[in-house]
Amino acid sequence: MDNRLKITDVIGPYREPREQTFSYDYSIQRASWPTAQAVRVKVAIPEELDVIRSKVLGDVVGTPGQQLMISKCLSRHIADEKIRIAESDGMLTERRDTVVGPFTGPWVHLFPRLDAWAVEQRDALRAEIKARVGL
Repeated sequence: MDNRLKITDVIGPYREPREQTFSYDYSIQRASWPTAQAVRVKVAIPEELDVIRSKVLGDVVGTPGQQLMISKCLSRHIADEKIRIAESDGMLTERRDTVVGPFTGPWVHLFPRLDAWAVEQRDALRAEIKARVGL
C-alpha cells in the first residue's frame, strides 16, 4: 500500500498571539488513514524567516506592502520545507494532530537542514519573489 504523505490543503499564514511566529495549518492524508489529520507549522519570524530572508535576498528595501508580500512568500516556502523535514524525520508517521514548532530550542538540530535548503533554493526563491513582488 502506498503510504506516502499527501498534503490536501494549506491555510494561512496566521500571526500567533504572544509568539513571534507565523503559522500554517496543513491537512495531511495517507492512504492507510480514514481521514485527514491537521498539522500546524510555525515559522519563527526572527530566528527563521529573517535569517533565511537575509540569506536569500540580502538587505532588501521596499515598500511595506512589498515587504509583506516577501514575508508571505518566504514563510510559506519555509513552512513547506519544514513539513518535508518533519516527514523525513518521522514526526508525521502517527495519525494524530501535530504541531511542528520553530526550529529553535529543542528542535534547533533541524535548522541546518532548513538553512541548507535555503542556500540550494536561493535562485528559485529570488526569481519567484522578483516575479511576484517586482524587486
